[in-house]
Amino acid sequence: MDGYGRKSERIAGEVRAAILAGRHRPGERIESENELAARYQVSRQTVRKALAALIEQGYLRAEHGRGTFVAERSRPGSRNIAVVTTYLADYIFPRVIQGIDQELAEHGYSILLKSTRNARHLEARYLEELADKAIDGLIIEPSKSQIFCRHAALYERFDARGIPYVFIQGCFESMRDRPYVLLDDAGGGYLITKHLLSLGHRRIAGIFKADDTQGVERHRGYVRALQEAGVLYDPDRVLWYHTEDRTVAPAAGAAVLSRRGGMDAVVCYNDEIAVSVIRALEAEGLRVPEDVSVTGYDNSLLAENFKMGLTTVSHPHEELGRAAARLLLALIAGERVETHVILQPELIARGSTAARK
Repeated sequence: MDGYGRKSERIAGEVRAAILAGRHRPGERIESENELAARYQVSRQTVRKALAALIEQGYLRAEHGRGTFVAERSRPGSRNIAVVTTYLADYIFPRVIQGIDQELAEHGYSILLKSTRNARHLEARYLEELADKAIDGLIIEPSKSQIFCRHAALYERFDARGIPYVFIQGCFESMRDRPYVLLDDAGGGYLITKHLLSLGHRRIAGIFKADDTQGVERHRGYVRALQEAGVLYDPDRVLWYHTEDRTVAPAAGAAVLSRRGGMDAVVCYNDEIAVSVIRALEAEGLRVPEDVSVTGYDNSLLAENFKMGLTTVSHPHEELGRAAARLLLALIAGERVETHVILQPELIARGSTAARK
């Protein structure tokens, strides 16, 4: 969407928020097109588009020769927020959703949950359904966010209806101007790789997910740490996998690398992958961390409870959910806030890594 469309959305959003908050009462005349154009420093055409959208949505009515008025029965908010994540019931997702739910509940909102299982067709289906439902906003973790989004038109339907949305965990490259709450994944990949380098490891393998932005960013941090340490990047030590291959390919690839003697440490995309890699290495007769140091990412319950404790990168699960909910509530209220939020990770060293002998 062009800048013209963005400006009209902003005006529509602020006028709508004022109506819902009671600052404009039913039957009240709002500012004229000229007054709004001067206040927002935009053209009358931009203002006219914003007002037309609000009239279509039932918030305003126009009277020829008199002006634009708040509709007598302007649509109240539904107090419902849709939350779409790739998964619901396992790994870090329950704690992310808990953070969202706690923040929204404190402000009188309920959530409608959907899970895409990281499938693009399910994301498109749910967006199609939600675009016509009575919701006040949407928090969404995009499926396979590293792949070009072919259903951007569905997001534009939310824009047209004036329903704000916030991306979490990842964001399509073509939609980086939209609101999001992300973890600094490049920084996390850098931290974990630098930790292994500090322990004397130099043959550090990497296992990364290719179809989401988190995997690409974590790989970026891995490369940066190697370059700073003067360690040559070896593509033969890097394994990329896709969502559909996650239960087999990473562990199998690590086993192959170990047979070739190609690594003394491995950076894994997340804690789940790290645990499967450790089991594969042990099946090859190797000891962790005595022979190979292994790291994860996300500081999930798996990392905390695994037998030797998993060295990992913290993921502020609940805080990320709360931050996304706070941002969405601000957008619903028409507040001017920073719409790009980046949370900082921290290294958590446990028993799966040790100094190289």
